[in-house]
Amino acid sequence: MSSIVSRSLLSLKSSIKQFHCTSRRMSKSALVIVAPGAEEMEAVIAIDVLRRSEVKVTVAGLVAGPIKCSRDVQVLPDVTLDKVLGNEYDAVVLPGGLGGSKALAESKEVGELLKRQEGNNKLIAAICAGPTALLAHSIGVGKSITSYPSVKDQLTSTYKYVDDKTCVMDGQLITSRGPGTAFEFALKIAEQLAGAEKANAVAKGMLL
Repeated sequence: MSSIVSRSLLSLKSSIKQFHCTSRRMSKSALVIVAPGAEEMEAVIAIDVLRRSEVKVTVAGLVAGPIKCSRDVQVLPDVTLDKVLGNEYDAVVLPGGLGGSKALAESKEVGELLKRQEGNNKLIAAICAGPTALLAHSIGVGKSITSYPSVKDQLTSTYKYVDDKTCVMDGQLITSRGPGTAFEFALKIAEQLAGAEKANAVAKGMLL
């Protein structure tokens, strides 16, 4: 009888341990905001890499329905941004694309979300023209950043602009340059949320 109880207890402990390990792996969350005109590679690569890294990703559309991206690829978000404004996320990710970044820059809701994220000392990541939305909402002022080269002149008076790196992290702010650096950008976010070991395993699995 006692051996049966012992085996049951061991099985229960194993199940609890497995549950806690799974909970830890899935405990981090990220919000990727997709606006009309967003750069689809930057959006989808960030979403995909973070989900491979076992981060819980919510894709929020700035407007309702499928989002038409810069090269006419349509992305169907999980939810509209207004439905999740009250939620907390470990990271907020802004894909680039000139049209998408302009829409993010002009959105009062995006500004409020980013300011709360910064105030809570949580991760904010922007790529390509995405840092222009940071500028519009006065996020990360004075920090080191990079961006797509064509928007550099808009950023140099407010930030410490970095030309010689493709991905820059300063505190809780990550920025990167464009579609060709999207994997590096996404993996840097994954490293912060899921750990270097997990990010490296994901990169290896994708043959990067």
